[in-house]
Amino acid sequence: MPPDHPDNEADTQATLLAQVLSPLLDDFQYWFQRSLTLLEAGPLQGTSAEDQAKLLTRVQQAMAETQTAASLLAVTDGQVGVDPAQVMHWHALVAECWVVARRHRSLSS
Repeated sequence: MPPDHPDNEADTQATLLAQVLSPLLDDFQYWFQRSLTLLEAGPLQGTSAEDQAKLLTRVQQAMAETQTAASLLAVTDGQVGVDPAQVMHWHALVAECWVVARRHRSLSS
């Protein structure tokens, strides 16, 4: 098949998507799991109990979403993507978790 054949182009795009999206989802799941561990361990200095509970709920939801996206990506051989706005939402949540963890560590030491 010539390189510009639509089927070949679709395969290339699916491969590229899987190569980029799969590790990104793995990273999100890693950081969400670390955040869950911290948030479930007990009260965090510098964070109110209510804010901690809300953040925990958001992280649990994001963890489930990223697991679902990773599963769909795997079972469709890279034929499924994720809305970039959703990726940015997960990224912002990870960044928020980093700030909370950093503040907790600095207040605990």
